[in-house]
Amino acid sequence: MNTPSTSVSRAALLTRAGRGTTAGAALAVALLSAGCGALPDRPARAVLYDFGPGLPTTLPATPVAAAPSLPAIALAEIDASARLEGTQLLYRLGYADGNELRPYGLARWSVAPVQLVHQRLRDALATRRTVLGPEESATLARSQGTRPNTLRVSLDEFSQYFDAPATSAGLVRLRATLIQSTPAGDRVIAQHSFTAQKPASSADAAGGVKALAAATDAAVAELVGWVDQQR
Repeated sequence: MNTPSTSVSRAALLTRAGRGTTAGAALAVALLSAGCGALPDRPARAVLYDFGPGLPTTLPATPVAAAPSLPAIALAEIDASARLEGTQLLYRLGYADGNELRPYGLARWSVAPVQLVHQRLRDALATRRTVLGPEESATLARSQGTRPNTLRVSLDEFSQYFDAPATSAGLVRLRATLIQSTPAGDRVIAQHSFTAQKPASSADAAGGVKALAAATDAAVAELVGWVDQQR
């Protein structure tokens, strides 16, 4: 049987426990509210870049109207390392370790660099001659029994190169091989490498993109002029 003193003591304990529970709940709500306010913002989206609209501004000096009638050419897909088949915007810190390719965290190409360079090269060649794809070339060979020369290109370097923390340039290196198809098999007509480097206006991704676009145009112009000389 409970005594009055025991009942009062138990009531007091229950009241204190209730107060403790209420205080704990209030503290938990306060901590949760503070935590919500401290949650990080949504991750920033990567900025997408390309070479911009229009044709390259750097083309061979001979005007199209004055150029001789050049034969059609087949342009194969450009070969490149797996790193350049992705959309990462890459740079090298030449003053630290030029052998390491590093990607920008919040900058991407809209398509892979090999596609950007292929389109630029195709546009430049098309101002002077008919440019066919591999399938079109094969169709022409079946229907007319002739196949145009094939231009194969490898994209060996495509990065923003930093000589110093505040100084960088777009660096592009292409290797071109012109191939003639004969009944006896393919024959290499000529092969040449082209390297172009253009300074970046700023030491960031935006500056690197403009520098790489300019370097690509310069390398493509040299390549097109070289192809025109292979008669």
